[in-house]
Amino acid sequence: MSRVPTLSSPFLLGFDEIERVLDRVVKGADGYPPYNIERCSGSDGAPERLRITLAVAGFTRDQLDVTIEENQLVIRGRQQDDKSRQYIHRGIAARHFQRTFVLAEGMLVLGADLKNGLLSVDLARPEPERIVKTIAINEHE
Repeated sequence: MSRVPTLSSPFLLGFDEIERVLDRVVKGADGYPPYNIERCSGSDGAPERLRITLAVAGFTRDQLDVTIEENQLVIRGRQQDDKSRQYIHRGIAARHFQRTFVLAEGMLVLGADLKNGLLSVDLARPEPERIVKTIAINEHE
């Protein structure tokens, strides 16, 4: 059975790459670590912000990476098993993760904070400049 492209409207031109990115993001979502996305109002004329908060208890700052790759915010965590410990019960596994968020054109990552086992990443989208461009029409005889 063939897959019908989501963005196949004749009025949506050049969106093939977006569809590929969306497919990649959906395939990589396993639910760990849990996260929130909240809207934070801007202050003193600053644009509205978004804050992504991930529950990363047990990870240190050195075990976390926040990067932007091809218009995607990629958050990775890497933990190593401590071989010197002998567990009677192990309910907290040392685990790797990768969480990906697709960023709209113009989104800026303002910074990241790690506090009390929560990693917060702040984003903003500056108000776009409204541009109207007139296209000259050539006449051929």
